[in-house]
Amino acid sequence: MKLKKIYSGAIAHIKVIFRALKYRNYRLFFMGQTISLTGTWMQQVAIGWLVYRLTDSPFLLGVVGFVGQIPTFLVSPLAGVFADRHDRKKMLLITQILAMIQASIMAWLILTKNIQIWHILVLSAVLGIINCFDLPIRQAFTVEMVENRDDLGNAIALNSSMVNAARLIGPSIAGVLIATVGEGICFLLNALSYIPVILSLLAMTIAVNKIKPQSRHILLELKEGISYAFNFSPIKSILLLLALVSLMGVPYQILMPVFAKDIFHGGPRVLGFLISMSGIGALIGALYLAARKSVLGLGRIIAITACLFGVTIIAFSLSRILWISMFILLLSGFGMMVQMASSNTVLQTIVDEDKRGRIMSFYTMSFMGMAPFGSLLAGSLASKIGAPHTLLAGGVICIIGAFMFASKLPSIREKIHPIYAKKGIIPEVAKGIQSATGLESLAKY
Repeated sequence: MKLKKIYSGAIAHIKVIFRALKYRNYRLFFMGQTISLTGTWMQQVAIGWLVYRLTDSPFLLGVVGFVGQIPTFLVSPLAGVFADRHDRKKMLLITQILAMIQASIMAWLILTKNIQIWHILVLSAVLGIINCFDLPIRQAFTVEMVENRDDLGNAIALNSSMVNAARLIGPSIAGVLIATVGEGICFLLNALSYIPVILSLLAMTIAVNKIKPQSRHILLELKEGISYAFNFSPIKSILLLLALVSLMGVPYQILMPVFAKDIFHGGPRVLGFLISMSGIGALIGALYLAARKSVLGLGRIIAITACLFGVTIIAFSLSRILWISMFILLLSGFGMMVQMASSNTVLQTIVDEDKRGRIMSFYTMSFMGMAPFGSLLAGSLASKIGAPHTLLAGGVICIIGAFMFASKLPSIREKIHPIYAKKGIIPEVAKGIQSATGLESLAKY
């Protein structure tokens, strides 16, 4: 009887974690994207190793990261306007097809032994432009696949778990393939991995999104989105912290080939293991968020996990023992993913529907768009002061940012409270008299 009760409880808990999969459209998206993202992570590991093998330069690792991600910073806000104006499913189909073409060209150049560093730079920039449209559109599209808005946070967390399951599997496969048959096969498999997600999008039945025709200039809509984001302190504070962590902390991933080769004296398999451990931590973090039933408490979690991420980056920079460093990266991946996904969930919960695409583009710009500057900065600093000292400095700044965000939490709570009350997340306040329940819920943010 006791075992049966435990079993029933475990099944119920699993159903809570994966509840967004009950929606057919989201289920199709989840399966297709899991395969596609595995290929994406294989390509990401392969391109880092390829650049370092060809050039033996930490600086060029940073440059490649910069040119691949700078379009996200420059173009994502405009992509957000498109996401609010046009059919998101059709736009996702276009971005997936273009990304498949990019990976195919890279595979052909490598397998025919014609690859040069300028090819990598140009094609990385092309993929960056594709991604600057794909990422905010994909984020905004989530709400169209989940019929019950109460399950939106769960879907966002499962999106993160999907990314990090792929992040766990992809680098491990890439490490083996690079060591045995070379980098080109990783790009070829990535090109093929886009087929399932394209088929899943074609198989979806999405209700026609009634988009109001816009007569205003696209730049006016962009200005409206910027004004909305930066005049509402909860959105502004979340985006600024995310941007800081992305600038100073996230570029540690760019320097992984340096640690794998020069610090731990390993090869592509060690690189795959390091990235995979970070992926395991991020997957655990995503599942932790998926098990949550409410957005309440996420404000504190954003501050705590941003601080955790900074601490672990410092610890990794000081470690010279591989197994200890792998464990540290597990904690680092947890902190980074929980902060990122929690920020996404809060933003998607409080944003006005007609500005969702634009706010998600600012989210993408803060998380992905700041990374190229971080990559360039990290590559430059690593060439002068070494990779460990570069990560040490970044970790310290992340911790400072986390404490600054935490100091603003009381003000953020006050601004978000009416939105949560209106959406039924917390009890309504009766005519200016805050109930004990309302105050208690407010304190939980």
